[in-house]
Amino acid sequence: MLRQATDDDVHLMLSWRNQDINRQVSTTRHEITPAEHATWWSQVRADPARQVLVYVREQVPCGVVTFFDLRLDGPRTAGWGFYLDAEGLAARGETLPAWLEVMREAVDHAFDVLALDRLDGEVLAHNTVVRRMNRRFRFVEGTPRRAEVDGQEIEIIPISLDRDDRRRR
Repeated sequence: MLRQATDDDVHLMLSWRNQDINRQVSTTRHEITPAEHATWWSQVRADPARQVLVYVREQVPCGVVTFFDLRLDGPRTAGWGFYLDAEGLAARGETLPAWLEVMREAVDHAFDVLALDRLDGEVLAHNTVVRRMNRRFRFVEGTPRRAEVDGQEIEIIPISLDRDDRRRR
């Protein structure tokens, strides 16, 4: 289940985002400080082009889905991303089922609730597991670009999924 994030979720979101596994597959790899996170949260809450949702599995909050750059006039598009409580899910043996579920729910939210025509995102080239999962959900990879992150050059691959190409349950 996805629900709107609230002020009560801020500390959980920060702890999950700072897990090493989540930082390693992000373009923001440093440990985010509480002050940085508070600034981000205040900006997100005030921005109508953004949504932050908490993923809840069996009544336990365990992930975050973000939609940003929501464009609801003309072609309806948005960017998206997510991260999970990797440590908590691994300890419970629920990583893969949660991963599949959060992606299904995020795609459903994008097309059924937000009524998007296209959902966009990006993935780091070295993140082959996520790239395979994206293909399973019928996301199409675009032309990679190079960027410098923490003094290291990385390759970032844009992805997109059109409403008509989405996998139905």
